[in-house]
Formats: sequence, C-alpha cells, structure tokens
Amino acid sequence: MNSSSNPGLIPDFASNISPHSASNVAPDVVVVGAGLIGLAIALELNDRGASVTVVDHGRSLSEASTAAAGMLAVDDPHNPPELAALSRLSSQRYPAFLRRIEALSGIAVPFQTETTVQYMADGTTMRLAEHSIDPRQLAAALLAAVKATPIRLLEKTRIAAADDTLHGMQLRLSSGVELSSRALIYAAGAWTSEVMTTLHSDSISIAPRKGQMLRVRLPSALPLDEVHRSERVYIVPRTRGPQAGTALIGATVENAGFDTTVRTEDLDSLRALAAQLLPAFASATEAPLVESWAGLRPATPDGLPVLGACARTGQFIASGHYRNGILQAPATALVLADLLDGKPPSVDITALSPNRFARS
Repeated sequence: MNSSSNPGLIPDFASNISPHSASNVAPDVVVVGAGLIGLAIALELNDRGASVTVVDHGRSLSEASTAAAGMLAVDDPHNPPELAALSRLSSQRYPAFLRRIEALSGIAVPFQTETTVQYMADGTTMRLAEHSIDPRQLAAALLAAVKATPIRLLEKTRIAAADDTLHGMQLRLSSGVELSSRALIYAAGAWTSEVMTTLHSDSISIAPRKGQMLRVRLPSALPLDEVHRSERVYIVPRTRGPQAGTALIGATVENAGFDTTVRTEDLDSLRALAAQLLPAFASATEAPLVESWAGLRPATPDGLPVLGACARTGQFIASGHYRNGILQAPATALVLADLLDGKPPSVDITALSPNRFARS
C-alpha cells in the first residue's frame, strides 16, 4: 500500500504494510463481514497491494446485501444531508467499481434503471437522474471477483478474541486458527455491535431494522422502466437479467431485532401503498406475487453510518449504512483504504466518526 503518512492518523501504520508479504496467518488487514461493504473494502485494499482476510459468521453476501432493492438514491430528499458528499462520491465511482468487478469476474452488472419519479408530500413529483442495480447480480459478480484475487475468505467463522501486540494484534478464530494482523475492520452490518462487544472494542450501537419486501410480476399494460418512490414506499422495476419483467415493492421499517418473519398483512399494506402511486399494482391477479422476504438493515441512533478509526489502535469501522449500503459501498471502500494508507479521505467524514458516540 501507499507509504504516505498523515500525522492525524495512526503513526507509522501505513508504512509498515508490505504488499502481499503476509501469509494466510499474517494478513495485513482482517475485515469482519463479507457483505457488500466488507468485500468492497477488501477488493480496494487488495488493489493497493495489501494482503486481506475476510471473516464472516455466515455466508458471504447473504444478508442485507442481497435483500435490498438496489436504488442508488443519491438525491432522495429524505436522506440526511450529512450523507450527501459520501453518496455523491460513491455514485461517481460506481461505473469504475462495476468495471473492476467485471474485469476480475467476467460478469457484467448492468444498471436496471436510470431515472426515479419522486413523489413529494405536497402531491407534486420530480424526476431524478439516478440509477438502480440488481443486488443479486452485483453479489454474484463481486463474490466471483473476490475469489479471483488473493483475498482469503473465511465463511462460517467468528473472531473469538483480539489481543494487542507490538506490531498490531493477534486474532483467535472460532476454528482455533490464530492470525496476526496490523488492522481489523468491522463491517458486519447489523451484527457489528455484537462483534465489537465480543472483542471488547468501542461501544457503538448498531441495531437491525427489519424491512419486508415483495417482488411481483409487472402488469402487461405497464412496461415500467423507472423507479417510483415516495417517503413510504418504492417500486423498483427489473429491466435486465433473470428478474426482468418484475418489480420490487418495499419496504417496511421495523424495530424487531433479528426477526425476519414475513407477514402477509404487511405485504398487503405495501402493495396498497404502491397502488397509490401506480394503481395497476393493486390487483394480485394483474401483478401476481413472485416472492417475498425480509432483510436486516444496520442502523445507528442518528441514522448515519459509522466510518473511521476506533479508539483501539489498529481497529476501524465501516457499518451502519442503514438504507444506503448498496449506494455507498464504493466510496466507503475508498475512504477506509485511504485511512489505512495514511491519506486524508476524499470527503469530509467528521459527522460519521465513531467518536460521536463517545461517552462524555
């Protein structure tokens, strides 16, 4: 990785990272979480020459990463203003991000839509130039891309302990394997707080926010090719790939812990809200159900992601992206890699700092 230093970051950290010099038991960086955020960070670090191991308690890209609708909602008027710079940077980086994934995996990930009709509370609408993607297509391509690199991916594995050493930290995995690493990045989505508590790291509240969603067949009289979105519901059509000819309708926002139960009455409510925007969706005959599911978004108390260095030396966090994880993955990867590289981030992330949760 780049050996440039920044006095505001961890002294001598970046200069001690050596490109691909570490073995499987001594990676430069360990990333906890093999979702979109964690794998995007791993890929960016790998591209800069760092050896990376990714650890996940389950299967890669099996949680929020593939449960999302895939809107790159940069200009959603309901987004907190503190997200604007990170979101815009990420949107700008998306084409290159997808090209890099395709170059490694051989799998192209197309944009599904290019415009969004935003319904405002006063009854007016505005058309926004923003893209959407199919997260399932992205997940398949990203996983193949990661597997085409030296990145080591350990699924169904937990970190049982993390002890500080003179040159970084010693990690003990649930399998009994021990790793030494210079940096640990928490990117475990809704499970991040649980992991950090286990390892006696910073106390940061990141809780699951359940979202139920359904996918329906598009009515024959409605060849939809743009997103329709209000504050309470969105309709995201699939125009390319295996889901073409269908649309996603979502999503509930529930403080239900780690419950992922899908309830018929909630799906019916979402369909009714969608019909207020496009009446053709009211009929389960004209727009029949294809599938339904629930995902767990990682949410912080103030609704903003947490990006930056933790109080414990050598530890970083990239989590809490709530409803914008798909959108913000490329920029988050850039920011975290720059921090580890000893560079100032490309955008101001002061409002996203882990320090904002420090006890006074």
